[in-house]
Amino acid sequence: MRTMVPDMEIAAVPSCGIAVMAKASTPGRTKTRLVPPLTSEEAAQCNTAFLRDVADNILAASAQASIAGYVAFGPPDSRPFFQENLPSEIALIDAWYPNFGDCLLSAIVQLLDRGHGSAVVLNSDSPTLPTLLLIETANVLARPGDRLVLGPADDGGYYLLGVKHAHRRLFQDITWSTEHVARQTLDRAAELELPVHILPKWYDIDDTGALKMLQAELFEGQSFALDLRPNQPQYTRILMQALIEGSDLHQRLSCNAFRRAAE
Repeated sequence: MRTMVPDMEIAAVPSCGIAVMAKASTPGRTKTRLVPPLTSEEAAQCNTAFLRDVADNILAASAQASIAGYVAFGPPDSRPFFQENLPSEIALIDAWYPNFGDCLLSAIVQLLDRGHGSAVVLNSDSPTLPTLLLIETANVLARPGDRLVLGPADDGGYYLLGVKHAHRRLFQDITWSTEHVARQTLDRAAELELPVHILPKWYDIDDTGALKMLQAELFEGQSFALDLRPNQPQYTRILMQALIEGSDLHQRLSCNAFRRAAE
């Protein structure tokens, strides 16, 4: 049976809770797949900027759909970092386990326990994700009947997963951090006979190519998908502008891309 948060009025609870899966920004422990071409300090700065912009994106979506924003964070002692760096409208929930699938499931259970009719887990490294995709997710999940909403990433993972019930099987026997994650998740949904709504692909910023795509979106007017308008992330833009103008980042991106092409 779903438990309720004390003294919470059902009518006041937005129908969809969206939780960003996030780690506190610590050089050498955060966004390590971006090192190189970034330094450990720059990667941690990117993590903070991405989080701020993803949080703002959720709040922008909440102005057009029944959405409440959260960050499912870790490690457990890092709450002050998120309190200092995120808007007060973004609530915090602790979801820190050795297995990433358990982190996702815990976040979903906690969102549903807070009275939301649907729960969404969202990645923390897609600051340009179109706001309309968050709105679409909430609206699809508001329809009658059980279903899964999945936002596939271009690397084979997913940037978003939304459900109306905590289906543990969706997070079992998944080879996390590989190109098989989205496909395996769809296989689990098929086992559960769960209807699936698939969103357009988007990208995670976790390698040199993604950083270059981010640069093109921010400063060259490009978009990962021509028919989608990317979110305009103010904190990420400011940081990337500073790194490009104040360091040799542009050269590092080019050199790293050349080196990977030769491997």
